Amino acid sequence: MSSHRVDPILLASTSPQRRLILDQLGILFDVVAPDYVEHDPPEADAVELVREHALGKARSVAAQAGNRPVLAVDTAVSLGGKIFGKPASAQDAERMLAELAGETHVVVSGLCLLTPGWEVVEHDATRVTFRAVTPRELAHHLTHAEWEGRAGGYAIQGRGAALVEEIEGDYLNVVGLPAALLVRILAERFPGTYGFG
Repeated sequence: MSSHRVDPILLASTSPQRRLILDQLGILFDVVAPDYVEHDPPEADAVELVREHALGKARSVAAQAGNRPVLAVDTAVSLGGKIFGKPASAQDAERMLAELAGETHVVVSGLCLLTPGWEVVEHDATRVTFRAVTPRELAHHLTHAEWEGRAGGYAIQGRGAALVEEIEGDYLNVVGLPAALLVRILAERFPGTYGFG
């Protein structure tokens, strides 16, 4: 066992899901809320948008990090070139879920890891197919308010799992953090430091 002290990563996020995933991976981290305002025009390119947001969030807290790496992630749901952000209301969530039902959408996450010496911005995408749902099922799903604060209006790690027929790619990306991508970057940039590489 090494006695070398590892600097915790500074996570620029208030997402409980992202904290849980980092805990699951055994990565030491501290949390700070990013000082960054997202703009999600529905016609924007999802990949460009999440990469831009991840970089903006990371840069917004970089001054607080010292020499520690900063991690920021942004996730969007996309179907047919349209971005589904966080619903503004239950009616908005119902509209989103009705559009996603019976279709395959893409959950794309931008990930930024930066230090005083460099910035890495990458992305990952997971394809999620929803089964067809009845209006009654949809109404029942919405009563649990799980849609609040969730891109696309669902949480795959919660009751939203019942909407899913098939998934292709990194499951944890849909939850909120592209874990496989993060592990690869940490292994390349910090071999051995965080337990990877």
